[in-house]
Amino acid sequence: MLAHRRLRAPQVTRGPAERAAPADRAEHRVVCLAGDRTAAVLRADGLHVESEQYGEFTAAVAADTVLREPVDALFVTVKQTSLAEALDRVPADLLGSAVVVPLLNGVDHLAVLRARFPAARVVAGTIQIEATRTAPGRIAHTSPFANLVLADPDQRLEPFAQALRAAGPGVALGPDESTVLWNKLSFLAPFALLTTRHRTDVGTVRDRHRPELLTVLDEVAAVARAAGAPADAEDLLALFDRFPATMRSSMQRDAEAGRPLELDAIGGAVLRAGAAHHVPTPATAQLVAALS
Repeated sequence: MLAHRRLRAPQVTRGPAERAAPADRAEHRVVCLAGDRTAAVLRADGLHVESEQYGEFTAAVAADTVLREPVDALFVTVKQTSLAEALDRVPADLLGSAVVVPLLNGVDHLAVLRARFPAARVVAGTIQIEATRTAPGRIAHTSPFANLVLADPDQRLEPFAQALRAAGPGVALGPDESTVLWNKLSFLAPFALLTTRHRTDVGTVRDRHRPELLTVLDEVAAVARAAGAPADAEDLLALFDRFPATMRSSMQRDAEAGRPLELDAIGGAVLRAGAAHHVPTPATAQLVAALS
């Protein structure tokens, strides 16, 4: 997780997305919250990133195992399988009314965060990126994009979004939480489930397993529409066809490495929403069962 504290420059912040620049050069303080080993590496060596988009660089960051100071914003960047452990690093009374931006997959984590941090402003957010932690303090960013979308129904987040854009990533503001979260999940669920089930990249899925892909896209788009998001299966397929053929899902990499899967957060969320809105999802259910 990343905790950000504004110092003297409220409209500009930089962090790991800036090429070869310390996180505090824009006079903002960024603290990485992590386990003992990772925090020690970050304090000693900084955060090293190899990025197709931003180049190779090392950013100097503060690091700790728990939050010990007030902050303006908290980015929750762990996987859903590690969320409970990560939240123990953040005392709710110290976090106070800070902005909390979860970049987790799925839709169910917002309720968890709002119950845990009742005074904070929890903003629904998603990120489009292919990145892997190859070792403590080392990140491989292998996609030619890093884009965030934040739900901003009351149109108050533009200054915050400007500060994030100054750090390098693309940032867009969405109209409501359902649209923001389901716009990602309606693509991510077929992508993660199919690449993991068939142990292959997105290019092979869309070529060799296209009928199955079309069926799952139809199911997930129908669930998303029932949940209030303007999803369309043809638009999702066009997005699939534009992605780099070699792109793989993080669920697939987790499966190959023997790590816990975000199966419940991704596939389970689709099945639960489908059941709640009486939308049949047999092909998606079959994939989830095969990966369980």
